[in-house]
Amino acid sequence: MGRRKVEIKRIEDKSCRQIAFCKRRKGLMKKARELSILCDVDVGVVIISNRCRLHEFSSTNSLTGILQRYKSHVEAEKEISAEIQVAEQSKYSRFMPMGELLQETDRQLEETNADDFTVSDLIHLENELQTALIQTRSRKTHMLLESIKHLHEKENLLREENKLLEDHIARMKKNGEVNEMSTDFTDLPPRHIICRQQRVTLNFL
Repeated sequence: MGRRKVEIKRIEDKSCRQIAFCKRRKGLMKKARELSILCDVDVGVVIISNRCRLHEFSSTNSLTGILQRYKSHVEAEKEISAEIQVAEQSKYSRFMPMGELLQETDRQLEETNADDFTVSDLIHLENELQTALIQTRSRKTHMLLESIKHLHEKENLLREENKLLEDHIARMKKNGEVNEMSTDFTDLPPRHIICRQQRVTLNFL
């Protein structure tokens, strides 16, 4: 028989929650130690309980050294991403806006001396067109995603309205059946009239 699957949610019972914390904390520390030994890596684990007690594990002599290495690594990644972003901005900052680019392209194509362009002019024009194409595709994708999102919201709204309408119709049908049953009972003649009719029938017989 397999183990019962544990539902991952907060344990409401305080004692059970504390027992689970102790067991899983020890298991986590054990797995961290095994990972550091088997794979020859530096592992650091920091746990702060709801009572603000600190539990830690470090595969090296100092957990502070691992945290400093992590901090320096994150800062280096931020610097690299910032440099890449600045490079991308500077790469596209020399290009014209889309409207000006289209006007410039039309003007140059309408000129009779278009054959007098140099290779650098053509390369520059090609780069400008490529940038405009990328911006257009990005705008198109954004508009399509917004349209799809709007359609999904509209579909969900229609489903909710249909459900409310079906519930209302069901309630109306239920109330109509109750009214019909009550009408049938009220149409019956009074009891004394029924008894009199029965006596008349017996006398006739």
